[in-house]
Amino acid sequence: MCSKKEFIDFMADAGVLTFGDFTTKSGRKTPYFVNTGNYKTGMHIATLGNYYADLIVSSGVNFDALYGPAYKGITLAAATAASLYRNHKINVPYFFNRKEIKDHGEGGALIGYIPHDGDRIIIIEDVVTAGTAVRESLQLLKTVADVAVTALFVSVDRMERGTGERSTLDELRAEFGINVYPIINTRDIIESLPEGDGRIAKMEAYLAEYGGAEW
Repeated sequence: MCSKKEFIDFMADAGVLTFGDFTTKSGRKTPYFVNTGNYKTGMHIATLGNYYADLIVSSGVNFDALYGPAYKGITLAAATAASLYRNHKINVPYFFNRKEIKDHGEGGALIGYIPHDGDRIIIIEDVVTAGTAVRESLQLLKTVADVAVTALFVSVDRMERGTGERSTLDELRAEFGINVYPIINTRDIIESLPEGDGRIAKMEAYLAEYGGAEW
């Protein structure tokens, strides 16, 4: 498995990780931004799938299928499933949801594998800020079958507060009893910057204002 620094460099080279003055969907002013929509080449998605697959294998989590929430999670789940098979000889199904339920043809809200009662599902996401998409995914999956969502895998843990004092990912752990595994977190990004870099102070200030209680 490649180092966290290599993954951060990969994100920066792809234009996914950028620094500046941004506003998140929640209205918070942030000195850095992660836009996974900027992964746009075969090399990008193959490499990203490798990182997710390596993280899943190293986590030791047992699972029966991968789920990727639309839209970005669709590509992530497909790339991860391919990397699991190509690099680790693990052949598991994947599936994703439609934003709008189809009422003709095969119909339904899901595309790909259809979960069964007792299946252990892992969710593949990009960046979780408020956790809204994850909560929606959990609700949707429970309407399809009596599945157990065992883990959530994300590219970046922004380490921000959720609805309370804890981080969003800690809230998801506590609320739903699922394990959450990020490839990197904000602290890793800070530590990757050269000593004396002015971006460090801005990111530390951001964590001090919006970070979860554990930090």
